[in-house]
Amino acid sequence: MLDENRLFSADSASRSIAARLYEKVRDLPIISPHGHTDPRWFAEDTAFPDPAALLIQPDHYIFRMLYSQGVSLESLGVPQVDGGQKADPREVWRIFARHYYLFRGTPTRLWLDYAFANQFGLQERLGPENADQFYDAISAKLQTPEFRPRALFDSFKIQVLATTDSPLDSLEFHQKIKDSDWKGRVIPTFRPDPVVDADFIGFLDNIRKLGEITGENIGTYKGYLNALRSRRAFFKSMGATATDHGHPTALTADLDADTAASLYGRILSGRSVPEEQEIFRAQMLTEMAGMSVEDGLTMQLHPGSIRNHNQVVYDKFGRDKGADIPSPTDYVRGLRPLLNKYGNDSRLTLILFTLDETSYSRELAPLAGHYPALRLGPPWWFHDSPEGMMRFREQATETAGFYNTVGFNDDTRAFLSIPARHDVARRVDCAFLGRLVAEHRLEEAEAFEVIEDLTVNLVKKAYKL
Repeated sequence: MLDENRLFSADSASRSIAARLYEKVRDLPIISPHGHTDPRWFAEDTAFPDPAALLIQPDHYIFRMLYSQGVSLESLGVPQVDGGQKADPREVWRIFARHYYLFRGTPTRLWLDYAFANQFGLQERLGPENADQFYDAISAKLQTPEFRPRALFDSFKIQVLATTDSPLDSLEFHQKIKDSDWKGRVIPTFRPDPVVDADFIGFLDNIRKLGEITGENIGTYKGYLNALRSRRAFFKSMGATATDHGHPTALTADLDADTAASLYGRILSGRSVPEEQEIFRAQMLTEMAGMSVEDGLTMQLHPGSIRNHNQVVYDKFGRDKGADIPSPTDYVRGLRPLLNKYGNDSRLTLILFTLDETSYSRELAPLAGHYPALRLGPPWWFHDSPEGMMRFREQATETAGFYNTVGFNDDTRAFLSIPARHDVARRVDCAFLGRLVAEHRLEEAEAFEVIEDLTVNLVKKAYKL
């Protein structure tokens, strides 16, 4: 199923150069600095229960496509808010197999074919006629020691893996990993959205819990900021090197202390309006940048997603169920207050992501090509695809170069997709560099340096790993 030259150019000259570059990086370790895997997997190291629970139910790339074609989330056993999840896993797998053709031409198909072939030795194309054969083969593998989470982590050659965690999280599973004799490096990432976004469900209760955990007086703006500093310090003590911020927009603000405190009081009253909530989120991005200057945590901004667009799905299944939709994002005006305050400070590393590809050459590359604090994150979410990765290189490199980018991160909840996603990224970067060499725009020796930087060195530097 997997051609050795997949994703390389059809032009023979470019393809041969890309293949040589790929040989240099194909077996380099995986650095996974941003994702959503569950630290409990590695803390407890128990077998994954079944193929559906491993490959389908945690992966919104899969079930959102099935849902778009009329397959109910209930039939797939996607967990519900009320705890319901009654679908038979074998039947879930059969439904998936019957609809596998839907993924033709998508990155999901590339990732799944890679996992089936390289991890389970399944060389046929999945379909309804061999669904049970696949299910039984995968189930049998999952019961072996080699397919426990820690063993897979090691076999995937993962050097470090970062999870994404609520600021209220005790990080008990991270502590359990640290206390074990396993040498795998799994680190947390500080995601403060539940306590900085007044539109977040349970926001006021979250603020109260923040005060209880830290012992700070969250009734004042100063106490609230001190509580956030306290949690950041705790995360850093547990190995965190980065924060992450999933705001609806890239708007930032730089309010004076009294105005910020007054706004916080309005937010804390529970009577704030959407416009005030947006300004508060904007102010908190600038506050977080200042804290990153203080404590050295790399800052990531993932804006531009209208989350939980499908209210019916959200009410029954909760967050992160495939109904988040991209929206246009203004970076130039939105980020200006933050950048005027901290953009020239080399102690800050702010990695920008986008779901708005029109901003690559117009806004993001020019910004990152100027401000010392800015770096461009890789194609994210809907654009984590061969076409999306190539568009990113073509539109950003001419202005920002390679060295204002940060390599690749997989941003996944689906553990088995990690090596497949990194393989796709390495191949696309090799294809891009191979074309530059073939067009005599880059020497081949330079391309060998660049591909290693794109694979491991830039990500280590940006995330301080």
